[in-house]
Amino acid sequence: MSTVLCVSEMEADPSGFNIDAPRWDQCTFRGRVKHFFNITDPRTVLVPERELDWAKAMVEKSRMGVVPPGTQVEQLLYAKKLYDSAFHPDTGEKMNVIGRMSFQVPGGMIITGFMLQFYRTMPAVIFWQWVNQSFNALVNYTNRNAASPTSVRQMTLSYITATTTAVATAVGMNMLTKRAPPLVGRWVPFAAVAAANCVNIPMMRQQELIQGICVKDRNHNEIGHSRRAAAVGITQVVISRITMAAPGMILLPVIMERLEKLHFMKKVKVLHAPLQVLLSGCFLIFMVPVACGLFPQKCELSVSYLEPELQDTIKANQHPLETRS
Repeated sequence: MSTVLCVSEMEADPSGFNIDAPRWDQCTFRGRVKHFFNITDPRTVLVPERELDWAKAMVEKSRMGVVPPGTQVEQLLYAKKLYDSAFHPDTGEKMNVIGRMSFQVPGGMIITGFMLQFYRTMPAVIFWQWVNQSFNALVNYTNRNAASPTSVRQMTLSYITATTTAVATAVGMNMLTKRAPPLVGRWVPFAAVAAANCVNIPMMRQQELIQGICVKDRNHNEIGHSRRAAAVGITQVVISRITMAAPGMILLPVIMERLEKLHFMKKVKVLHAPLQVLLSGCFLIFMVPVACGLFPQKCELSVSYLEPELQDTIKANQHPLETRS
């Protein structure tokens, strides 16, 4: 009932609509998943540039309280969806298409499908692991935190390290699993992807581990910087990235192992790769928003978990006993 009344009021006076307020409760897993389903919608990749520019203009006008006459709330919500999918949240600049979160499904399904299909030969393993890490590096660069700038040297080092880790893991495990059941060999790409994420993300965000990230109290007052809070946040990102890939890269090999034994599948081997790409997309279209929504974007920590000097500052200023980072 209250939701209906709220929408009705906004339709009557869209100028009072807070366009930056989340549509769904971000304190719940369900609300976060709905939010990310909305902004990672792969269909927004096909939206023309002119429409994206219109969306940015509408969002900016709404923030200033200047909404064109006749504008409906649905139009503002659609404009915000396009804005969130295509423009950087910190700088407001239009992001390159491949690096957008809305491109995670189409880009990820192609790379994942081919990694799972071409896992037997060494050149194919090296090539597709390199392609995957190049894609990840572009996504990380596109969505970088403007408040904690990453140098070109740091990004290059992270990219080289992650690629080397992924290739070394894939090549090493391929050699170790030669005598193992075929299904074990199909899981090697996932092991390589997981290992690379464990290296790449902390290296990309090492400045946060060194300098700490901003910690605020419940009233949004800045208290200081915490390295421990940074470690928590980075760990959550690693878990989210691995979770995003896990169902498809673990279950799909089992499915293909059985399908490839069927008589008709043996006659259409040329379709095995496209089928894996398609099935990877089916997994990712759900797992991208689910993985992104695993943890709140603002992490709540107990004061006792923070550095002793930061705890002293909080106690001295009598801040509430919960912090946000």
